[in-house]
Amino acid sequence: MNNMNSFAPIIILVLFLAIFYFLMIRPENKRKKAAEEMRSKMAVGDNITTIGGLVGKVVHVDDKYVVFETGEDRVRIKIQKSAVNVTPGK
Repeated sequence: MNNMNSFAPIIILVLFLAIFYFLMIRPENKRKKAAEEMRSKMAVGDNITTIGGLVGKVVHVDDKYVVFETGEDRVRIKIQKSAVNVTPGK
C-alpha cells in the first residue's frame, strides 16, 4: 500500500500532461496544419482576407508572396502568404 502512495504524484502529473496535450497542443497543431494546407492551395481567382482585414481577389501566387486586387479600383497589394487569414470552417 505504501508503494502505491509514492507513485500517486507521478501518475497525477502524467495524467495532467496528457490532458493538457489533448486539449491544448494537439488542436493547435491541427489548426496550423490546416492553415498551411490552405495557403499552399491558394490559386488565382480566390477571394482572401488578410490578417489586417484587407479583402481582395488573388491575381498572382508564388512560393512566399501573394498579389491581390482590392475592390473596383484594382489596387494590387503584395503580401506574404503567412499574412492571409485562415477562418475556421471555410
